[in-house]
Amino acid sequence: RLMPELPKFDDEDLTSYGDEEEEPALSPPAALMSLLATQELLLENILECIPVGEFAVIQPLSDEFCLVLGYLLTWKLTLAFFKAASSQLRVLYSQYLRRTKSLNKLLYHLFRLMPENPVSSGPTLEAPNKDTKTFFTEELHLDVK
Repeated sequence: RLMPELPKFDDEDLTSYGDEEEEPALSPPAALMSLLATQELLLENILECIPVGEFAVIQPLSDEFCLVLGYLLTWKLTLAFFKAASSQLRVLYSQYLRRTKSLNKLLYHLFRLMPENPVSSGPTLEAPNKDTKTFFTEELHLDVK
């Protein structure tokens, strides 16, 4: 709930970021970016031997699972922060992410974490010779209640 409120504080100082000779950049909240940088290093250590195109098998509730989940939740907070920011601030934040290569690292990690055939865990009635349902073969129904 707090993330959408934070860009308002940077919006007040927006005029001071246009005076630099190089492209201006502005960091999202320092605590969030520090956490993200630490998680990127740890995740790189876990996934270092897996090339892009192959996928890592992460066992549920293991230390690696908790680290990956924390990394993805940190990105969820970062994206919530971006969504709440004005378009001018988004440009400055995106320049920062480009310089730190954080978005490149996210994509690199996602392509190594994404399963080859993601099985749907929804309620299914398994027939003996029916194929396993996946997120790519089934239509997704999102009902807001």
